Amino acid sequence: MRFHLITLFAEACDAYLSASIIGRARKEKKISVQYQNPRDFVAGLAGSYKKVDEKPYGGGPGMVMFAMPVVSATAKALQTPRSPRRGNAGKKQVIIWFSPSGKQFTNKDADALAKYDDVVLVCGRYEGIDERAKKILKTLAPVKEFAVGEAVYTGGEVPALAIVDAVTRRIPGVLGKDASVEERRIASSAVYTRPETISYKKKNYKVPKVLQTGHHAKIDAWRRRR
Repeated sequence: MRFHLITLFAEACDAYLSASIIGRARKEKKISVQYQNPRDFVAGLAGSYKKVDEKPYGGGPGMVMFAMPVVSATAKALQTPRSPRRGNAGKKQVIIWFSPSGKQFTNKDADALAKYDDVVLVCGRYEGIDERAKKILKTLAPVKEFAVGEAVYTGGEVPALAIVDAVTRRIPGVLGKDASVEERRIASSAVYTRPETISYKKKNYKVPKVLQTGHHAKIDAWRRRR
């Protein structure tokens, strides 16, 4: 499975995507992560500053990213050849567009995305991306519009990282076994480990007795209540 991030700040993303479980999944080639920078699709001399934004029509604060560098970067990602063994025929591809007004991303959406071969995540910046980019992208591949949480972020990189993480952990073998995916088993937001008792400022904090019984039915009932 391949993730393509359309971003001006690949270095900010790659630190997270090279660590821990996601990093291991990349090393084991269960997923690949590739980047396309919209600046690379702006005309200009090598090494010169390449402008990717402009003031919005109609006035207003901030800057809006140009449509065509984003479109060109996304098209390049969709056209990236696969290995000779896999080939390009019949690829299942999807483009993710981020918007605070989009559908809230859920575990069900992560399960659906895990079935794609290529997931392209378009990371906007500033006041967003010229809306015409989204209309053009719909001619290249299906576009799904998501919000990740109710907050507004500086850019689309944080939501993109969240989606890569949520989808990757669903791929067989990434977490070792399917039971490691919390939402596929009875789980509680409250978890404990040794020691049984922690003392802090003359007060003891103990692990709930039910978790020490080894009685799985009672433990599952406790977790459901939590």
